[in-house]
Amino acid sequence: MLKKTLMILIVNLLLSGMAFAGPPLITDDAETQGKGKVEIDIGGQYGYDRDKGVVQKSVSAGVLVSYGLIDKVDIVIGAPYQWIWTRDGDTKSKENGIGDASLAIKWRFFDVEGFGLAIKPGVTFQTGDSDRGLGSGKVGASIYLIASKELKPFEFHVNFGYILNENKLDEQISLWHASFAAEYELMKKLKLVADIGAMRNRDKGWDTPVCYLLGGIVYSISENIELNAGYKYGLTRPEVNHTAIGGVTLKF
Repeated sequence: MLKKTLMILIVNLLLSGMAFAGPPLITDDAETQGKGKVEIDIGGQYGYDRDKGVVQKSVSAGVLVSYGLIDKVDIVIGAPYQWIWTRDGDTKSKENGIGDASLAIKWRFFDVEGFGLAIKPGVTFQTGDSDRGLGSGKVGASIYLIASKELKPFEFHVNFGYILNENKLDEQISLWHASFAAEYELMKKLKLVADIGAMRNRDKGWDTPVCYLLGGIVYSISENIELNAGYKYGLTRPEVNHTAIGGVTLKF
């Protein structure tokens, strides 16, 4: 039971941070980098979860690189690393290692008067150790439809996604994701952001979806450097109770 709970938590962390942009948001935006431009997101999370006496603490770090192949098409590559500590009564466990790497393509196929639509298919590779619950053990896939609307000083984003969660962990294969995010430009260099979303629970024995609410800030040090911080709260039991998020975005 402890091992299964640990595996579910780790895969939650991997999929929740999988190839999304605009940190600390989980919901992606429809914007692309532009031909030849690069964005590097370096981020980390600390999570705390307690459920029926089982306490789990986690630290995850990752790098997400987006490169503009052409003005309206990006290639996005991600690689996570995580540390997980679990305590169930007198039983303790610790796991750490690289997770499943991801590769995605984002195509902004519609853009008019501040409204954009993009589609983002992706693949995850079994680079994590599935025997220790650090990866799925199989190649997976996903596809997202992304919509963004700019209404200064606000921006709004909506995501709908399907995840083919191929795995060796006896989890649900077909998952859905839906989320909504908003950004508010409080001043020239400072944005307030909020995000709410839900995803089908990958545990076959649990119908309750994984739901979260997130708030955060984005501060622009310069045109090419942004700092971000956020807090994610689990709205349902399958989601991690409390998660602190922070990172830096570099643009070239």
